[in-house]
Amino acid sequence: MISQQTLKTSISCTGVGLHGGVDCVMTLHPAGSDHGIVFKRTDISDKNPLVPARWDMVHDATMCTRLQNGDGVSVSTVEHLMAALAGCRIDNALIEIDGPEVPIMDGSSEPFVLLIECAGVAKLDAPRKAIRVLKPVTAADDRRRIELTPDDHFSVNFEIEFDSPAITEKQLDVKLVNGTFNEKISGARTFGFMQDIDRLRAAGLGRGGNLDNVVIVDGDKILNEGGLRFQDEFVRHKILDCVGDLYLAGAPILGRVDASKSGHLFNNKLLRALFADESAWELVEMTPEMAAADHDHPLLAATA
Repeated sequence: MISQQTLKTSISCTGVGLHGGVDCVMTLHPAGSDHGIVFKRTDISDKNPLVPARWDMVHDATMCTRLQNGDGVSVSTVEHLMAALAGCRIDNALIEIDGPEVPIMDGSSEPFVLLIECAGVAKLDAPRKAIRVLKPVTAADDRRRIELTPDDHFSVNFEIEFDSPAITEKQLDVKLVNGTFNEKISGARTFGFMQDIDRLRAAGLGRGGNLDNVVIVDGDKILNEGGLRFQDEFVRHKILDCVGDLYLAGAPILGRVDASKSGHLFNNKLLRALFADESAWELVEMTPEMAAADHDHPLLAATA
């Protein structure tokens, strides 16, 4: 049996929210089998503080992914943390947070991967399940497109298009096995453009952003000290966002993603289209063949 996994112990971090600019404390706790990933707002006492990390809880996808429960309690900018949980194969966790937004940390998933590695991974006595894609599903408009097709593993082919001479690498195709996400994708930081900063802040967004947590592009220049971590950091980060948004499916996906200029909104539209068609997917127990490549990841091998 390929087992579900959780954290071995609780672990905390502090940081500022990218859009609200509010400091918060977040603690990742172990959780039992079939619990899933659930956020708990510890600053809320008069309403239901639990917000499940699921596709049908996505209430807004403007510049980030925001989850909201039936009482109007929300948690935003969840995508980088969700991507780290996906990359580390964490199926179950209770995430306590004392504010409305997950801390941005350095703008990537890497700090969250390191947190999970420090906490350790524990196996649970229940089979891990996956969502097997059975036929193509698409979400698109006249500019953006994202498609999910059947495959034996989870892979992402992503194409971006920005009118900036600083962004030269615009396409990347990766199979997310053998720890590829944690090693090649998790360190890619979120990015923005100098000319958009005033407009975003006027709209109440980006208030916690700075050169320590956002790659800032100004014409043909990268303003951050040290420049880019990867020549194709921009498209790597869009893949990171896609991984996090699609982990809101509630289980790992066995399928191939092909995306062109997609973002949080269309990532969620894809999941809604998938689950709206019962003939497009099935929930299966993961087999050793499905999971074999994942066990090459050093963290997972150490806990096998």
